[in-house]
Amino acid sequence: MAQIPAKVAARLQLGIKQFQPILASAKTRDVNESDTVMIVTDMLSAVFGYDKYSEITSECCIRGTFCDLGIKIDGAFQYLLEVKAIGLELKEPHIKQAVDYAANQGTDWVILTNAETWRIYKVTFAKPIDKELVLEFSFSPLNSKKLSDIELLYHLTREGLVKSALGEFHAQRQALSRFFLGAMVCSDPVLEVVRRELRRLSPDVKIDLEEIRSALMQDVLKREVVEGEKAEEARKKISRVAGRILRAKSAKAEKQTEEMQPISNDVSAEPVGATGSVTEIH
Repeated sequence: MAQIPAKVAARLQLGIKQFQPILASAKTRDVNESDTVMIVTDMLSAVFGYDKYSEITSECCIRGTFCDLGIKIDGAFQYLLEVKAIGLELKEPHIKQAVDYAANQGTDWVILTNAETWRIYKVTFAKPIDKELVLEFSFSPLNSKKLSDIELLYHLTREGLVKSALGEFHAQRQALSRFFLGAMVCSDPVLEVVRRELRRLSPDVKIDLEEIRSALMQDVLKREVVEGEKAEEARKKISRVAGRILRAKSAKAEKQTEEMQPISNDVSAEPVGATGSVTEIH
């Protein structure tokens, strides 16, 4: 987790204290969607640090459809927000609508919220367009004195956006997913280590990589971890990373080979002292 500046942490702590009673009152009064949008706009500014007049836009029209709010910095949408009334439970159709907005705009991140519950999705630009829930929290239970709660909110701040905090959080979450870990365990480099240890423990037993992989996939790991779209996607990602590392190593080796090539001497140069006499120093 990146170090949170003291000024940002103080703003987040104050924001929690300020908006928890506001949300409680809004829920009691069961305010409508328009009023909830106003609350969310204030939260984006006072809590998360976006400029209310230059970076938060309302009713974004995107190819004939409308999104409630958008965070726009340097002319590009960073987040699109779909806001529902504070008393309304967030459901799957709301998510689909928000993702469609993001797909049309080419925006990676979508926020679905009713001011109390916040859900942040990463849009996957594939066929069909998909989404992944990366972060979810409820605002009312947050503790302004709890570091983990401050860190949670930091992912959505303007300062966090500059530091790619949400992207790093997503990458870490992916790396620790059961699908990625399952694919990693069954990859050749890890299987080589396992085989080496098996040989050390049982020198007379000959086992190849495919036998170890088969045993892991059939008897050790859960089937859902090593089969299906997410498992295949994890295997492809590991393969792509391994390919990039291999290409980088090959390029480095070629560069080192070129640098080690001997530099030919200038054959026209005469050896020192070949044409002149040596002057004695008395």
